[in-house]
Amino acid sequence: MRLATWNVNSVRSRVDRVIAWLDRADVDVLAIQETKCRDDQFPEERFAEAGYEIAHVGLSQWNGVAIASRVGIEDVEITFPGQPGFDKDAGESLLSAPVVEARAIGATCGGVRVWSLYVPNGRALSDPHYAYKLEWLAALRDTGARWLREDPRAQIALVGDWNIAPTDDDVWSPEFFTGKTHVSVPEREAFDAVVEAGFTDVMRPFAPGPGVYTYWDYTQLRFPRKEGMRIDFILASPALAARVTDATVDREERKGKGASDHAPVIAELAD
Repeated sequence: MRLATWNVNSVRSRVDRVIAWLDRADVDVLAIQETKCRDDQFPEERFAEAGYEIAHVGLSQWNGVAIASRVGIEDVEITFPGQPGFDKDAGESLLSAPVVEARAIGATCGGVRVWSLYVPNGRALSDPHYAYKLEWLAALRDTGARWLREDPRAQIALVGDWNIAPTDDDVWSPEFFTGKTHVSVPEREAFDAVVEAGFTDVMRPFAPGPGVYTYWDYTQLRFPRKEGMRIDFILASPALAARVTDATVDREERKGKGASDHAPVIAELAD
């Protein structure tokens, strides 16, 4: 089975490109982030024509996550247990806000429990969104750890845009990002806590060292200058990680007119 994740930065704008890539890359399950549409606006017919079932949650022109599968899609779950909400007008009480954003959707596809995740950006170290991001990650860690306690043999994939570069090797310039989000110590500790809960970054063994990125900003010619970040991940439970035979970034999909600012990450799973 081929499992992939891709922040497409608007599925309606890039549906032709996504469908063509699914066929070319021979992907069985794709987790999608930043669909930027409501459920009734998602181009589900195009995916159905290509042989994929869809699970999607989108509330507005922001956020939005989906799973496309050609190996079945069962037990769809919108939001993970304990997922905190965010209300831009809530101030100090934002973590108890009732507004749960469209940032997580889970489904069982070909025997694998796949979660498509769009972790909050954080915006700035002093922004309430940063506190929300850390709370969101802590809740995901706690829930993921519980899943593995309940079933150590569970095959779970936590995949998507994590908006964190876990090490200095994952950014083109650590100095450039000093004092910014995505690289702060609390964010990196939050990512590491998910790993320590039992989930493995499956791509790193196949792509060690610096220079392996999944995101390049549209500005300042970041892509041609190879100034990127690795912030998109497939984190696998122990039983699933044992099945991974290869993992790559399809950097070619960042090229050309109309590309997303992210590239797909793909993992090959043995039967």
